[in-house]
Amino acid sequence: MPATKVLVLFYSRHGATAELARQACRGIESVAGAEAVLRTVPPVSAESERSARPVPDDGAPYATLEDLRQCDALLLGSPTRFGNMAAPLKYFIDSTAALWADGSMVGKPAGVFTGSSSLHGGQESTLLTMMLPLLHHGMYLVGVPFTERALSETRGGGSPYGASHFTPQGSAAGLDDAEKTIARALGARVARLAATIRERPASRG
Repeated sequence: MPATKVLVLFYSRHGATAELARQACRGIESVAGAEAVLRTVPPVSAESERSARPVPDDGAPYATLEDLRQCDALLLGSPTRFGNMAAPLKYFIDSTAALWADGSMVGKPAGVFTGSSSLHGGQESTLLTMMLPLLHHGMYLVGVPFTERALSETRGGGSPYGASHFTPQGSAAGLDDAEKTIARALGARVARLAATIRERPASRG
């Protein structure tokens, strides 16, 4: 049987969200038969909506609608912007109407992750609002259960709604151990559910 493909789609400006994405990929690939597919989106500007910047020489490729169509599950990540996802990711999600119309995403598992530079900077509202378009697409939302011990140990990011990271302003600190653990746990949960649904196709939708 082909691998269970979990698309990890993110936007990152300073690298923290990208590191959460990489940790989620590690969690996905800890599940037998699961494959993480890492994708990002281009920046946008107020002048032109979509930047004319070329695809970068390194890092994750830019996502396409076909990536979404072909995946078995989705992890969606963005830094916090006023308690909501960043404009580049929202711009891409807004382009998925054709997938909504033909039901391409119905019955696929999905999880979300974010980061902010202030501890109370809207992480949980960002995670919750990122879930809304996924609900419209008919996806199954996956969070992090209380049985994940790192949720009780974290002094930074992480919540039942999804993985997150706190970077104090002016700090170059990376993810702490608890944040990494929560991101990997979320990736693994989404991958396991996707594999189960593939084995029991009648349960999809």
